[in-house]
Amino acid sequence: MSETTTAHMPLTSEAALSAVVPPSRIRVLAIVGPTGVGKTAVAEEVAVRLGSEIVSADSMQIYRGMDIGTAKPAHADRRVPYWCLDAVNLGTPYSAALYQQAARSAISDISARGLTPILAGGTGLYVRAALDDFSFPSGEQQDNAVRRYYEDYAAANGALALYELLLERDPESAAVVHQNNTRRVVRALEMLDGGLPYAEQRAGFSTRTSIYDTVFVGVTRNREALYTRIDERVDAMIDAGLLGEIQGLLDAGLRSTLTASQAIGYKEFVGVVEGKTDLEEAVDLVKQASRRYAKRQLTWFRADPRVVWIDHDTLSVADAAEAMLRTLDCPSTF
Repeated sequence: MSETTTAHMPLTSEAALSAVVPPSRIRVLAIVGPTGVGKTAVAEEVAVRLGSEIVSADSMQIYRGMDIGTAKPAHADRRVPYWCLDAVNLGTPYSAALYQQAARSAISDISARGLTPILAGGTGLYVRAALDDFSFPSGEQQDNAVRRYYEDYAAANGALALYELLLERDPESAAVVHQNNTRRVVRALEMLDGGLPYAEQRAGFSTRTSIYDTVFVGVTRNREALYTRIDERVDAMIDAGLLGEIQGLLDAGLRSTLTASQAIGYKEFVGVVEGKTDLEEAVDLVKQASRRYAKRQLTWFRADPRVVWIDHDTLSVADAAEAMLRTLDCPSTF
């Protein structure tokens, strides 16, 4: 099998045979935490020791070409096979529901070969979509005319007008969606047209029950140390050629993508590439946005009582991996 598999690759015959094994009997290690904390290095070390494979849970690393700005592990540096990286082209519609299908297929395939699947990433919705007992409503799987209608409405009338439409039609859902989150507002209106208000779906997602025998481990650091690592990583991205990557993505249609174009580290630097924004100002904006995102990720994962935490400030990559392996063998010992 190739080092990186696509999101839609069909299961092997071995994986198909694993369908008879109840998911509850499949042990999965989920490694979560904020951006910049060092999840990838630890996950790879665990995977190497287990001879296993990693299922990425990152909503931006799913796109081909978005490499430097998402801190995607470079092909030459990957020590183990990855799933759900470089899975779709930039302009391809994608969703958490499609990711759910891809991630669960990957878990089945890995498990069918006698390996322990390792799901690693910081997109909380993707982690829960892959592992928890949750079904997305019809229409979430793909692009459709209703979604395009509301996207066009927002483009023509503005984000606030779209939000006011949601507020008028479904005030309960509007109360839990930020007016500037156009993608979420579009989705809420689309779901309303489909008969399932967004607020109801959100309430159902509060139940935390994994369909697998999942061990959740969170990686954390002292906040000051984490923010320093984030700042240093942004500087390293510029040195690695992020602006050139963004120019190539703009040529490939980055602006036309509703999700990818809003990724932190991309939207802020578009103006720099086009000569409209000062580089130093954009760097500061990316660092600030990344720190805020890390804070939101920590809030998301710390709300999940199943997650046990390791302090990466006091544990090396090797020691953190060893602690996770002990936890995998006997979760109650961590």
